[in-house]
Amino acid sequence: MMIKLTCAAAALLALSSAAAAEEADPYLWLENVEGEKALDWVRGQNERSLSDLESDARFEPMYEEALSVLTSDQRLALGQVHNGQVYNFWQDEDHKRGLWRRASVESYRAGSPEWETVLDFDALAAAEDRNWIRGSTVCLSPEYVHCMVELSDGGKDAGYWREFNTEEKAFVDGGFALDEAKSYVTWYDENTLIIGTDTGEGSLTSSGYPRTVQRLERGESIDDAPVIFEGEEGDVGEFTYVEHEENETHVIISRAVTFFESEYHYAKGDGEFEKLPLPLNTDYQGMLDGRAIFTLREDWTHNGDSFAQGTVVAYALTDGAVETVFESADNQSVDDVEIGKSNIIIQYLDDVSGAAVRITRTRDGVWKAKAIKLPENGVLAITSAGGGTDDAIFSFESMTIPDSLYYVTAKNKVEKIAQTKPFYDATGVVVEQRFATSADGTKVPYYIMGLDSVLKQGNAPTVQYGYGGFLVPILPVYYEDPSRPQHGALAGLMWVKRGGVLVISNIRGGSEYGSRWHQAALKENRQRGFDDFIAISEDLIETGVTSPEKLGAIGRSNGGLLMGAMLTQRPDLYGAIDIGVPLLDMKRYNKLLAGASWMGEYGNPDIPEEWAYISKYSPYQHLKAGEPYPKVLFYTSTKDDRVHPGHARKAAAKMSDLGYDFFYYENIEGGHGGTANQEQLAHRTALEWVYFARMLMGAAE
Repeated sequence: MMIKLTCAAAALLALSSAAAAEEADPYLWLENVEGEKALDWVRGQNERSLSDLESDARFEPMYEEALSVLTSDQRLALGQVHNGQVYNFWQDEDHKRGLWRRASVESYRAGSPEWETVLDFDALAAAEDRNWIRGSTVCLSPEYVHCMVELSDGGKDAGYWREFNTEEKAFVDGGFALDEAKSYVTWYDENTLIIGTDTGEGSLTSSGYPRTVQRLERGESIDDAPVIFEGEEGDVGEFTYVEHEENETHVIISRAVTFFESEYHYAKGDGEFEKLPLPLNTDYQGMLDGRAIFTLREDWTHNGDSFAQGTVVAYALTDGAVETVFESADNQSVDDVEIGKSNIIIQYLDDVSGAAVRITRTRDGVWKAKAIKLPENGVLAITSAGGGTDDAIFSFESMTIPDSLYYVTAKNKVEKIAQTKPFYDATGVVVEQRFATSADGTKVPYYIMGLDSVLKQGNAPTVQYGYGGFLVPILPVYYEDPSRPQHGALAGLMWVKRGGVLVISNIRGGSEYGSRWHQAALKENRQRGFDDFIAISEDLIETGVTSPEKLGAIGRSNGGLLMGAMLTQRPDLYGAIDIGVPLLDMKRYNKLLAGASWMGEYGNPDIPEEWAYISKYSPYQHLKAGEPYPKVLFYTSTKDDRVHPGHARKAAAKMSDLGYDFFYYENIEGGHGGTANQEQLAHRTALEWVYFARMLMGAAE
């Protein structure tokens, strides 16, 4: 018999459910991101923690050191070639929000680029009295005149999109525009966009990303734009790639079934989409001569031919023929694939060290690789390839060697065109790659960086960084991602030169050894990544590098989850733990912001069988009284619309009620990066290193 609830009864039931949830988790009110009660709690924690950390005599010098690196005009201007120009985004002390600028390839290649400002984001924010932070930029190739520019309010993932003309260096009056949403935009031609955006009920997946793909003509309302593809509500999202070749425009839509698994659908001549017969765990890389280029993240058999995971293949859209472009060895991992005008450049890792090849297809369908002779024993990155040319630009760096830029011609001639001046004196600093043995016997690499004299003396203040997830390799860089203060330049200046040691952990969950390294720590196997980090910590202690009271750990985002696991599983190993923009409440993570999109990584806590293994490590649920927890540092951002700030807030509040002391800092703006400009990043970086100095080195003299 069906029972119909009255409105009053339904309301009472909803109140009862809410009350039950509140009783089960008394800190749910802290998930109200902009709630006044929650923000009052945040302000109180900020005031308490900042007054303590900023009063340390080392804070101001560290802040100035961080700012000197983050705003230095000596940083390399990394750019991408488009139609004979090199485009670059630049931030410094005078341009906190940044400049989008360009220079001729000739001047850039000569090492003295003559920059022309295309768009000044500081001036735009001031003129419109908005807290604009630059988001993505998408331009129509190959001319690179018609562009869509994304503007984020305070650094959120969601943004507003506006049409911009690079010849006029101005936004287009009455041009294409999209309201704030987590939108995806591609150009079909100068009068047509292919978009995915929030158009109301049914247009988004449960992860909050576009579920429908629309074709938007110039002058047409989004409400009238036809839907050309529609995914499922349970998908992560639907993402479009438009490739322009001389005689044809190709449209491929990726239906992201999970974070790592995608179906690829190709628009045939009649406009209908055909599903390509590729395995789900495959990454689309681009198009060359009517062949779609993919990297396989799992083994695949097609028409009787077998292809191993880690192989780059070319799929002919005309007849479905598949050719092997590049096959990686067991100790290698394809890191980046870029499509040039007539060939392909692949950058890969070889035992976590960078290498690169150029691959050209012969007339008989054989792909031949030729090594590009770039520096060894460091980190390579393709900063530009394609853009109407077969020339490419690479960067090279290591933890002690500043970034260098190399121009590579279509004939593989290598020219060094620029190098960053050192941000600190690395005299006496050494870097070693070592291996630890994890709980299941797996050898796990890590890098250790410190003054030779400090390493020889032993028992040094040591900070160990880790991430271990989402196919992200953690590389020994000098200055690749300034939001991560553990990298060589900032850590060398602020920590190593003060007598500290830095450790970079290549734990499972990343892609240092390809997809197998990632898959080894997926879902029910998450503990393997945690065990790897613990094994490195124990190896550092056993070999005399440090001791538990002098060992700190640092991680952010997924690495923040790692830090939460270290806190609740092995607090005896650490004297300090820095937990940044973290995932901590794994019971509710899929209900908060973009969390549902990560169930391919962690599992679904709403399924009892999957919560059974997630519950074994979910840090928030494992916090309890009477443990030897160190005094941790939490940091997050109110404006983070990717990882909910409620994770850090609730864990800190729970620790407070359990009787533990901690530091807490929440930036009111800044998105998932945690900061909105270089000054804010310098401030947070100084807080982190002051924290470690306080906890591992003792009081300032």
